[in-house]
Order: sequence, then C-alpha cells, then structure tokens
Amino acid sequence: MDWLGPAEWQAIALSLKVAFWATLVSLPFGIAVAHLLARRAFPGKALVNGLVHLPLILPPVVTGYLLLITFGVRGPVGGLLQPLGIVFAFRWTGAALAAAVMGFPLMVRAIRLSFEAVDPKLEEAASTLGASRFWVFLTVTLPLILPGVLAGAVLAFAKALGEFGATITFVSNIPGQTQTLASAIYTFLQVPGGEGPALRLVAVSVVLAMGALLASELLARRVQKRVGGA
Repeated sequence: MDWLGPAEWQAIALSLKVAFWATLVSLPFGIAVAHLLARRAFPGKALVNGLVHLPLILPPVVTGYLLLITFGVRGPVGGLLQPLGIVFAFRWTGAALAAAVMGFPLMVRAIRLSFEAVDPKLEEAASTLGASRFWVFLTVTLPLILPGVLAGAVLAFAKALGEFGATITFVSNIPGQTQTLASAIYTFLQVPGGEGPALRLVAVSVVLAMGALLASELLARRVQKRVGGA
C-alpha cells in the first residue's frame, strides 16, 4: 500500500489506537450505566439519562472545551491527576478520552436496549436458586445482552474513529501525537495539493467504519445463535 504516505499511516495507526482504548476503557462504565438506567428507579434518573446523552446534542467543540477546562493541567480534575503523571490535554490519551465521551451515548443506548429486552423473571429464577447477584449477572444476564454489548462497543469504536470536533479542541492537531484520521483529513484539505491524501484517508475511513459495522453484525448473529441454542 505505497499509495499511503508516512504521515497518513501515522494518522491511521493513532486513530486505531485511540478508538481501541476509548472503547475498551469506557465499556465497563457503559454496561454499568446502561444497567442503572434500564433496571433502577431513582430520583434524578431523567437528569442522569440527559447527562449521558448530552454529547450527542452539544456541539462537539463545546464538549471538547468542557473537557479542556476540566481535564487540562489547570482544571479541577487534570490538576489532581498531573502529579500522578496522568495528563490528558494535548496527548493521545486526551484524544482517547474525547472519543470515549463522544461515543459513550451510543454505547449506553445499545446496551440499555439489550437489558430492557431481557425478561427479569429469568434473573429472579436464578436468584431463587441461591445465586448471588453478581453470579446471576455473569451467567444469565451477560450472555443474553452480549449482542447489545458488541453492538454498543462497535458503534463507540466507529464513532471514535471519526471523532473530530471534541478531539481537536481538547488535544489540538499535533502530527504524530494527536493527529487522528479526521484531523489529518482536515489538515490536508487546508494545503494546496492536499486533496489526494485527504481522499485516500477518506477512503480508509469508510472502509474501517464499514468493516467495524459488518463485524458487529456477524458477531451479534453468532452470539444470538449460541444463546438461542444453549
């Protein structure tokens, strides 16, 4: 694939790295929040649901700015993490954080729908046999919601691959450090003769996104068949 230059490969590799870690780290939180919204009634539930979905409604630049003032080195959270050696602003870790925040609503929604599709009587039956809540979740609930978990993870991964507004606001556009696929495309379009590299990266983005969605469908179908045959 000599038609891709070093800068383009660098952007692709960084995007995959950012999307992978954004999805992996946010997945346990996504499952927990989806379970909370699907199975629990508590004061302020509508507010929590609104906060979870807020990144879908806010302009991405606003989300990125909020991340910057919160997790920047002078922010309330970033200032506490800096002495521990954890820095997000203008680092690839910040790009992963921004991508995770932007993809989180899609992940939670898919997993929540799976939770709501599970009959609570199945979990109650397992509990009456003496199984703990954790064991019921691990052996009964999780296998049943696994297609939704996979779908949510892939949606978040695909969203992370294409994230631009929040990322460039939070971590800027530094080649080799924070320049992802989307920001690299933007950069190429700003310089004369950059249409060719930009078009190549657009093609790669489409292939990666479609590949992720197709893989999600195939995995979900296989899991459903195994669960149905169990």
